[in-house]
Amino acid sequence: MKNLIIVESPTKARTLNRFLGKDYDVQATMGHIKDLPKSKLSVDLEKNYEPDYQVVKGKSKTIKSIKDSSSKAENIFIATDPDREGEAIAAHVKEIVGNGKTKRIVFHEITKSAVEHAIANPGKVNVDLVDAQIARRVLDRLVGYKASPILWKKVRRGLSAGRVQTVAVRLIVEREREIEAFKPEEYWEIFVEVTRKGSIPKQVRASQSTKSERDDKAGIDSLPALSKKDNAVEKFTIQLVKIDGKKADIGSESQAKAAVGDLEKADYKVSEVKKRQISKNPYPPFTTSTLTQTASRFYGWSAKKTMTVAQRLYEEGLITYHRTDSTNIAKPAMDAVRKFIEVKYGSNYLPEKPRFYKTRSKLAQEAHEAIRPTDVNQEFKMTKKSFVKDGERLYDIIWKRFVACQMSKAVYDSTTIDVLAKTEKSPEYILRVSGQIMKFDGWRKVIPPRKASGQKGSPARWDEEPQLPDVEKDDELKKLKVDPQQKFTQPPARYNEASLIKTLEKMGIGRPSTYAPTISTIQSRNYVEKNEGRFFATPIGFAVSDFLVKNFENTFDYDFTAEMEDHLDEVAKGETDWHKMIDNFYKPFSKKLDDVEENAKRVAIETEKLGKKCPTCNKEGRTGDAQGELVVRTGRFGKFISCSNFPDCKHTEKYMDKIGMKCPECGNGDVIVKKTRRGRQFYGCSNYPKCEFASWKKPQKD
Repeated sequence: MKNLIIVESPTKARTLNRFLGKDYDVQATMGHIKDLPKSKLSVDLEKNYEPDYQVVKGKSKTIKSIKDSSSKAENIFIATDPDREGEAIAAHVKEIVGNGKTKRIVFHEITKSAVEHAIANPGKVNVDLVDAQIARRVLDRLVGYKASPILWKKVRRGLSAGRVQTVAVRLIVEREREIEAFKPEEYWEIFVEVTRKGSIPKQVRASQSTKSERDDKAGIDSLPALSKKDNAVEKFTIQLVKIDGKKADIGSESQAKAAVGDLEKADYKVSEVKKRQISKNPYPPFTTSTLTQTASRFYGWSAKKTMTVAQRLYEEGLITYHRTDSTNIAKPAMDAVRKFIEVKYGSNYLPEKPRFYKTRSKLAQEAHEAIRPTDVNQEFKMTKKSFVKDGERLYDIIWKRFVACQMSKAVYDSTTIDVLAKTEKSPEYILRVSGQIMKFDGWRKVIPPRKASGQKGSPARWDEEPQLPDVEKDDELKKLKVDPQQKFTQPPARYNEASLIKTLEKMGIGRPSTYAPTISTIQSRNYVEKNEGRFFATPIGFAVSDFLVKNFENTFDYDFTAEMEDHLDEVAKGETDWHKMIDNFYKPFSKKLDDVEENAKRVAIETEKLGKKCPTCNKEGRTGDAQGELVVRTGRFGKFISCSNFPDCKHTEKYMDKIGMKCPECGNGDVIVKKTRRGRQFYGCSNYPKCEFASWKKPQKD
């Protein structure tokens, strides 16, 4: 008789089969085998909120196969993922198998040693984690299925409310209003390009250095020297920072001209040079939040894509479990990476003691680990060809982050140069330049300093920090050019995926498993649009957010939503009964539902008017106010043009979102924003299919 192991995915099953041998039969549930049906509420309000879980459509054959195999197995191990979702699947598998031989095993990496250790130390299904998953499903079902019908009556049919998704939309809507209300203020920055009047030989400068500077230098003599070019910097740019000892606040062109006039005539002399040695610690290892943020910044990936690729890496046995808010590192992994660093880079790159990082999330599951490679010496290799390129890129930053987090500090010489500019009659102007010169790279050996390439999604450039000139106090400088720059204060930036996830995490809203689906949902519902990587609230998003926040002020309050997450975590730790938690929420929520349905005013979705009359109304002989105007609306499949008299007039047209330039391929059609069937945005030609121009990146007019 064989031992049966039940997992969620076929890829995970194949990975386990590679090293478990012929004594084990591994089968996959293909995700959840039971869930709440979408066609009804599926929560019994009269019987203590009990959920009505049903077998997922199409899973009958999978269940039969698992039952048949379990009846012949000597031991049955349920090895679903180590989180609430995985625990819920485990509970449903145990319920269906109905066999006393079932055992729950948990591992955070799919490696031979981890799995064998789990098999040797089986446990039971964690009822508290299952209850926490049930509580979240019931809570979200009650909010969504009870509030959504009110949206249909008060805003528009087909809309939906979500406990976390509404809060995410609210953040984007409020940021949009901040931008709309923002009034830019003028200010000027003045830069001066200067050069040294005479060069002093370096050996002379070295002899003139102070004792403290020589001592600082001696402090890093034991570190390996970095190869650098001779310091031949002569020209450099300084910025005006003070006028007569006060901060240089220049708010008008006349003020700028006065300062420029003085600076054109002034004599320049170095007034102060501050040098100090500083060190920088490495970043902590990745959590779900920081991984999705980094992949967004480096590669322009959505949270959904990052999690999909990470899931594949995990199932292939390359990384530890990727849904985590912990920065813990297991001792064997810590020992292995420290040995790797010493052998690969040398003892100078290895700190005396291991580094430990404080987990930011107050409710992180400390039994979990940070996201790291399962074997620091393992080369990247995937069986699924379609994931190889993306998998390699994500694995690369996970590997680098893990290795770097246990390496020595990077050491820099930090320098600030102040320059005094003055004429006989002018005020005293202080101009400044600051910079750093790397003396020992430390962890930067693995993660060099990064400079943005300027194009979203383009490869990252890894460069050294710029050098500063070798000047000392009282050195005279020669002015080459004065460059006044008019600028205006900028409104707060719109959210991108990285900043939205960071904000949600900081506010305590959502958990590692919810970030990606939340962001996908608010886009698929057309509450927000992503343009050039930034989120813009749609008219539907404004209307839904305003209505729900105004009428359900507690339910969609930031602090209240965070508190509900805390209560769910209390259920997961066995500190709170989930039935009581749901009851405390639902009773006041139910009263609010009745009040809003009866008293709330209907909200109109603002539409963009195109300044054209409806042709269908015209054909039907409508005139004056009876003839509708063409407006832009957003429906289930995106934007379209319709009549303002809808539903009395059913006129519709296709909407083309033009970006204001002609097609670079045919030269006749307009470049328009389009979407794939899965909702991914791209740019195409309005003359399609005659012209098949298409680009993921926005074309530039030049």
